[in-house]
Amino acid sequence: MDIGYARVDLDRERRQGLPEIVYGPGKQAGEIAGILGVLLDRNDGPVLVTRVGPETAAEVRALVPGGRYDDAARLLVWRPALPLGHQVAVVTAGTADGPVAAEAAAVATALGLATTVIRDVGVAGIHRILAETERLRDADSVIVIAGMEGALASVVGGLVETPVIAVPTSVGYGAALEGVTALLAMLTSCAAGITVVNIDSGFGAALAAYRLTRRRP
Repeated sequence: MDIGYARVDLDRERRQGLPEIVYGPGKQAGEIAGILGVLLDRNDGPVLVTRVGPETAAEVRALVPGGRYDDAARLLVWRPALPLGHQVAVVTAGTADGPVAAEAAAVATALGLATTVIRDVGVAGIHRILAETERLRDADSVIVIAGMEGALASVVGGLVETPVIAVPTSVGYGAALEGVTALLAMLTSCAAGITVVNIDSGFGAALAAYRLTRRRP
């Protein structure tokens, strides 16, 4: 649907099970509100806006009532989904990975996934992640968020049989190359079958976990 400044994909819910999710940066509050109005009117599922700061979020909520804002995740949500019965564990290597984890957890929750966050279990203290082995194995999927050398994804990939979705973060010193080192490490992990998403993309990881729940009748 062409609304002048955007072409809203109203068919995406039929094709993929979710309405189009709005990327906030670069859009004015009025533009976001206009897109939201169309999505809320013409679709039935949850409607999300990602990567929005608190000032823009407040403006949008004033224009489109009923939304909920998660400041840590920078996420706006209307009509969160009912529980799908899929448990996802969101695991962080360090406290600095928290913003990416917040986005992953909030998006996953809004899409109906039951979410547990396990924080600060990086490989510099390997006992920390080993102590969480049973909780990891109880989850239907695991999102692993790590910067530096990205080794946590390989460790978790070697502990569980369920899908592991790895998120490299831009956390780290010089040779970490703003997440490129972690990205390459995760892509070349010897723990076979790990899925790797883009740097700092908690959103992408949550959508990957959501897709694991989808089945055509």
